[in-house]
Amino acid sequence: MHFFSDNATPVCPQVMAAIAAADRADRGYDGDAWSARLDSAFSDLFAAPVRALWVATGTAANSIALACLCPPYGGILCHEESHIAVDECGAPGFYTHGATLMPLPGKGAKLAPATLIDRLKAIRPDVHQIPARAISITQATEYGLVYTPHEVAAIGQVARDHGLGLHMDGARFANAMAHLGCHPGDVSWRAGVDILTFGCVKNGGMVGEALLFFGPDADARAAEAARWRKRGGHLLSKGRYLAAQILALIEDGLWLDNGRAANAAATMLAQLAPERLLHPVQTNELFLHLSAPEAAALRAQGFDFYDWGEDAARLVTNWAQDAASIQPLADALKALQ
Repeated sequence: MHFFSDNATPVCPQVMAAIAAADRADRGYDGDAWSARLDSAFSDLFAAPVRALWVATGTAANSIALACLCPPYGGILCHEESHIAVDECGAPGFYTHGATLMPLPGKGAKLAPATLIDRLKAIRPDVHQIPARAISITQATEYGLVYTPHEVAAIGQVARDHGLGLHMDGARFANAMAHLGCHPGDVSWRAGVDILTFGCVKNGGMVGEALLFFGPDADARAAEAARWRKRGGHLLSKGRYLAAQILALIEDGLWLDNGRAANAAATMLAQLAPERLLHPVQTNELFLHLSAPEAAALRAQGFDFYDWGEDAARLVTNWAQDAASIQPLADALKALQ
């Protein structure tokens, strides 16, 4: 009955069991056995050398990533509806000590290479203007759309051509991968991504996200990020509980299973009300046309969701929802027609 956000979903049993298994004495901060396994576990998953850090929240992970890519006087190209621009209370500017977000338009909250290039051409190479130093994209986007490997690679090429770092906010990376069905490396390091925020909380975790560093600068950036993490108050003394959750999700493919389950629930709803869709459903987010009386009627039956502008609503499914749990909403939507 709850379709507000996948942030509020239950913790999946395997993650809860991993937390319990980590409930014993070990070294503090990130010196424990679980944290020590993150690099190798993510290196296996992405088929490339990866440096990995746990961070308590997605906002901190995104902001620390950007602090590693952009100096205080620099600019970060992002979509105008991206989470870092709209929903993080200025945290990127706080962590970077003043870097400027450069919001850009794009259909479905996607950035296009041509839009990036046009913006970069407009920046004069003198001390009077803010130089772009990084690009940040969201996978999946704020409208649940997925960047293909080709699309990420095209943006990665723009970043390389202009000497910019490329960050990917992967809060729903699992849902994007469940839709794409490709190797995770194809939309990350192979496509030019330097730092990936690998989402866990929306996908069955309790607390904590993974910050992943790729490429020849991975070691240096991870070391810098570790200091930003400490300076920002995110170096938890019992970090093993975060690391244990992350390992439980990725080591046996649970992250992808959960992403598939959440996507399947959204697809089921989309198939029952295709005429209401405002955007294609590629992951676990649905944007539906609902009039105010229709939205009120659904809420009166106990369904929770966010309004998303006039006569529009956003509904988010999650890993714990199956066909039986979705059916009441499906029936209610059909009854509106």
